[in-house]
Amino acid sequence: MHWLALILSLLWPLAVLAQEGVPGLDLAQSSVTQEDGDLLISLRFAAPVPYRPMLVTGPKRLVIDVKSAGDAQGELAGIQGADLFEGLRAGPLKPGWSRLVFELRGPYAIDSAVMKTTGGGGVLDMRLKPVAAEEFLGAANAMSALWDLPQPTTPVVDPSRPRPLRVAIDPGHGGIDSGAVDQGLREADLMLDFARELTEKLIRAGFEVVLTRRHDDFVGLEARMTEARASKADLLISLHADALPEGQAAGAAIFTWNSEADDRASRQLASRHDRADLVAGLDLAGTDDQIAATLMDMARADTHPRSQALAQHMSASLAQAGLALRRRPVKGAAFSVLKSPDIPSVLLELGFLTDPGDRANLIDPAWRARMATAVAAAVSAWSEDDAARATLRRH
Repeated sequence: MHWLALILSLLWPLAVLAQEGVPGLDLAQSSVTQEDGDLLISLRFAAPVPYRPMLVTGPKRLVIDVKSAGDAQGELAGIQGADLFEGLRAGPLKPGWSRLVFELRGPYAIDSAVMKTTGGGGVLDMRLKPVAAEEFLGAANAMSALWDLPQPTTPVVDPSRPRPLRVAIDPGHGGIDSGAVDQGLREADLMLDFARELTEKLIRAGFEVVLTRRHDDFVGLEARMTEARASKADLLISLHADALPEGQAAGAAIFTWNSEADDRASRQLASRHDRADLVAGLDLAGTDDQIAATLMDMARADTHPRSQALAQHMSASLAQAGLALRRRPVKGAAFSVLKSPDIPSVLLELGFLTDPGDRANLIDPAWRARMATAVAAAVSAWSEDDAARATLRRH
């Protein structure tokens, strides 16, 4: 899988970043059709745009938040196939974002959602499958779409012994950001389930664990770094299981930060964060972007090799456990969640929802147990190796 596609999927569920000022929805080229009871929604935009789908109950609705979709209020009824819904409406959500609302005539589940690039434009294709009333998984209301950050989580701590290594586990996506969706499976749900299983393995191995999210909540990418830092985590493992429309990628992979992947990353991070929050224990207030970026690079001079060492330990442990890996299992990429300059961080791609084998593995308790055991073993090996290297670094 090309690293750029994975970066974009981390930012929004299977979405492609668009430039500011993207024109809105092309109603004439959009449509809704029905196929064997399924609803097929095709929304055409002038360019690919970030989006977030969610289901809401009372009444049952499909809600899609779209960046720079324009003020299409009152115009959705003109979409071909609008009569398949009880009602359609659109309106502004917040600056630069619009909300599209499709009032459903029955209970449905989001089976798949993907933004495709076609001829310079973008097409959001979604498939909704009818489900039993008790299987409708809509939020109680649209309040969960508010973009406030959740309260900090509490580390799992055993006060009877000295503080061991603390691991921040970051289950990708959550809340209105479902991540990849395929065959009715949501990446956000699968990663939270696996995070809980991995937490148990790590605690049994003698580590403390903090989760960047404990429930199906939306947490911003950079807030996940801040959460790990506030919890005084010693390392961060972000969990994902992506999807590709082509279905051509399979197997696990481990990513570390690659500063060459985006030369602007340090500058953007310096300008978007409170400078005092960039490097633990270092007050960057009053410095300019160039100085802040230099200080972050200095911090990464220590943490980046440690991140790479963790990735290598993880790759070896997964291979030893007989778990399928990609041809090049350790890669670098400019993922936002890996930007932290002071915490060794890796992103573990458990597999791809669009690959039948990976998809079967992700819902197989035995496979997940093997994967969690292998990851915990990698953390144990890395912690011993890192402690030995720390002694050398002090001389």
